[in-house]
Amino acid sequence: MSKPLRFFQSFMLAMAGLGLTTLASANLVEGQHYERLPEPIETQVEEGKIEVTEVFWYGCPHCYNLQPSVSQWYTTLAEDVEVIHMPATMGGDWNTHAMMFYAAEALEIREEAHADIFHALHEEGQRLDNANAIVSFFTQYGVSEEQAREALDSFGVKAQINQAHSRMRAMRLMGVPALVIDGRYVVSPSSAGSLDNMPQVADALIERIREERGN
Repeated sequence: MSKPLRFFQSFMLAMAGLGLTTLASANLVEGQHYERLPEPIETQVEEGKIEVTEVFWYGCPHCYNLQPSVSQWYTTLAEDVEVIHMPATMGGDWNTHAMMFYAAEALEIREEAHADIFHALHEEGQRLDNANAIVSFFTQYGVSEEQAREALDSFGVKAQINQAHSRMRAMRLMGVPALVIDGRYVVSPSSAGSLDNMPQVADALIERIREERGN
């Protein structure tokens, strides 16, 4: 591991500890802990629920490092919160991985394969940057090559990629990972102070929304 990388990891760990204290003792500040979208975007959850959208790219090391804390956080969320996973679309491998995500959903293997895809890319050195590689990867979940190719080439998957791209533009996102709360608030590693602090900031925003709604 290089010295700059070791320094960055140490810095992030230190910031995580600092963030824990700050968030426990002070109210969140717009522009400091989160950003508010100039125009709220329409949410995709049923009325009365609070939407949490995790925007990610499978090839992003920060998105991969966020997974342990955010996945654990998801298990603690109340029934009035619904999580939506949205792959970022910035062209090239980003769009290929978005296609893989939505194809896995269409094949009903996304929940099983999601963590494995991150692991394959970041721990095993797989690229998964073309249809043949993705088809081969999907077959380990009991999917035939024909089924995998049909899903990857389907109109539904292409439409979902286009929709994700439109939503990402509306969210004004220039990078990932990000948590978008109720179509209004954007939480990033820089605004939260660390990757591990992102769920905490999001939690506080969820509570604020409950208070606004009188829940």
